[in-house]
Amino acid sequence: MDITDKLSQVNAKLKAERTRVTIEQKGESLVLRATLPPPPKSTKTKPYQQRIHIGLPASPAGLRQAQREAKLVGAQLATREFDWDRYLGKDTEPEIKSADVWLDEFHRHYIAAGGRETTWAGDYYKPLQRLPTGPLTAEVLKDVVLRTKPNTRSRQRACMAAGALAKYADIDFDPAPLRGNYSPAKVGIRSVPSDERVALHRQALTNPAWRWVYGIMATYGLRNHEVFHLDLTDFPIVRVKEATKTGSREVWPCYPEWAEDWRLDRVELPSVDLERDNSALGHSVTEYLSPRLPFTPYDLRHAWAIRTLEFGWPDALSAQQMGHSLEVHNRTYQRWITTRHHQRVYDLLMNREDRPRPPQVADVRQNSSKQ
Repeated sequence: MDITDKLSQVNAKLKAERTRVTIEQKGESLVLRATLPPPPKSTKTKPYQQRIHIGLPASPAGLRQAQREAKLVGAQLATREFDWDRYLGKDTEPEIKSADVWLDEFHRHYIAAGGRETTWAGDYYKPLQRLPTGPLTAEVLKDVVLRTKPNTRSRQRACMAAGALAKYADIDFDPAPLRGNYSPAKVGIRSVPSDERVALHRQALTNPAWRWVYGIMATYGLRNHEVFHLDLTDFPIVRVKEATKTGSREVWPCYPEWAEDWRLDRVELPSVDLERDNSALGHSVTEYLSPRLPFTPYDLRHAWAIRTLEFGWPDALSAQQMGHSLEVHNRTYQRWITTRHHQRVYDLLMNREDRPRPPQVADVRQNSSKQ
């Protein structure tokens, strides 16, 4: 086992013991890395990432001694007894990686932790791609956030991404005061198209491939880009493949008649570049369909969600098939439920043949006399 493997094992043990110090190899030497108080004569006032050169070789014997030193520093930090006097004769080096290097490291960390490339591209890289080439600081992150329009989803996303990067780089930056008051619930209530309008506008589409895209979105409540990542092996159930925003899931048709009558099992994709990322694929759907509809293509998804309610589907199932958590699903769609929707659900439930019936007066009297 070489020193690299042993170093990984030692750092894993330090982490398991909650020692807030790691050991790094730098050339032929070992250094300690931790969030340390500013050294004497520093202009900084808060702890930040620094390295301590402990003068030990990158060898098994040096690593054993470095592990003891790391535990000592970790204990001093835990009890707030760390004192620079012990290390003033040793070289210390602040973390001075450039912003683009930090972003690249954070990307690799995010993917290694199970994150998806498509989510990274839309939620992290997009708001952070304008980071400057200089050092990563709280002011730099704040500037990235402030470049977005206040009280918008873009501002919310920038705050989330900048906050996550700051946490990874151990930078003292809290984006919460900049977030604003954006909330999906504040967006105006959509005019969700009725089922009649959905069917009518599909019929008006003359391009067979785009008519198929429209039909599959309407019948299964899919996101724009998901129509290009489907497995129809078990049709009329469709499976959204893994390479999508929320990963693999199965979806049932609502209405099943649309799935059959519109021949949605006969896949006919439009001529678009399928090698592009999901954002670009989704935009191609919007670009073609939006000018031809009095509502947005995404409204087909909202109409599906409302339709499942009208059919009495449990909201947990609807949420799962849409790729939502139940909390997000209810927060998003409950405010769009109108009196018409309530009345339709009521009529469906009350007209069921197997619903409970009220007791007859004679039955009530008979029961009362027995008591």
